[in-house]
Amino acid sequence: MKAIVLEAADKPLVLKEVEKPSIGTDEVLVQIKAAALNRRDYWITIGQYAGIKYPAILGSDGAGIVVEAGSSVDQKWLNKEVIINPCHNWGDNDEYQNRNFTILGLPEDGTLAGYVKVKAEYLYPKPAHLSWEQAAALPLAGMTSYRALFAKGKAKKGDKVLITGVGGGTGTFTLQWAVAAGCQVFVTSGSGEKIDRAREMGACAGVNYKAQDWAEQLKQLAGGFDVVIDSALGEGFEKLLDLANPGARIVFFGGTAGNIPPLNGRKIFWKQLQILGTTMGSPDDFKAMIDFVNKHQIVPVVDEVFPLAEANKAVHKMERSTQFGKIVLKIMSE
Repeated sequence: MKAIVLEAADKPLVLKEVEKPSIGTDEVLVQIKAAALNRRDYWITIGQYAGIKYPAILGSDGAGIVVEAGSSVDQKWLNKEVIINPCHNWGDNDEYQNRNFTILGLPEDGTLAGYVKVKAEYLYPKPAHLSWEQAAALPLAGMTSYRALFAKGKAKKGDKVLITGVGGGTGTFTLQWAVAAGCQVFVTSGSGEKIDRAREMGACAGVNYKAQDWAEQLKQLAGGFDVVIDSALGEGFEKLLDLANPGARIVFFGGTAGNIPPLNGRKIFWKQLQILGTTMGSPDDFKAMIDFVNKHQIVPVVDEVFPLAEANKAVHKMERSTQFGKIVLKIMSE
């Protein structure tokens, strides 16, 4: 089969012929129709991710058709259109992942290939209203943002929600979830174009975080927020305490702008704030997200679709953070 292979951190991705995976008794073989990139794929390509092995087939997100099923697998899955939960071995506690937790695409070979093998427990029927490319965009960023907004942030109808850095996969999904749930959504971005796109999708308003007074602008626009979803941290994180309403939840799952700066703890306890970390999601989170997508007929935002052979071009676009929504690779079926 054809696959995109990372042979070393200082080498570009290469399209090459590799052996098709052989499945175990509790596994299935999925013919991948489309796969999406995540920020972790970029970090792996530049060698800045824990536990990297070479050669590696990257890709956590994928949608396709089950073409083989192991002897202990319910044969109903054969020929089914599916998406794959990329969070493996979560464990028994919904609150956190256990020590054996892994993400598809490292150390296991991932979805940037003609076929991928996974345990049948990670399969979910592809939402019927989605194309292959839209379905492939959903798993990792969708689940991460869904857990952040609902399981951790406890967002509900009428809440004022702030999403910092809208435009990437997680930010775009958070916007879609919050709007569908009936929240009043505000956003920040370094791009006026992305703020305009967010407003077209249902955001009430947005401000450019490059402005010196971005927090003051948000205060004037919204007054305060019940839920804040952040993926940047950095010096601006301190201002989120002032923007948070009493009893608010500030949830974060990334640190692209640096570490958390010194915070005034008095603001946190006096306003009864909760600062919550999260990452990925449990099997229950994934199922709840799929149910939500089906109920509200949500269509993931796909920024651009590349052929598999142009994987390097797709990764370079992610590096520049110019996309709005997900970057997807179309897999040429054999």
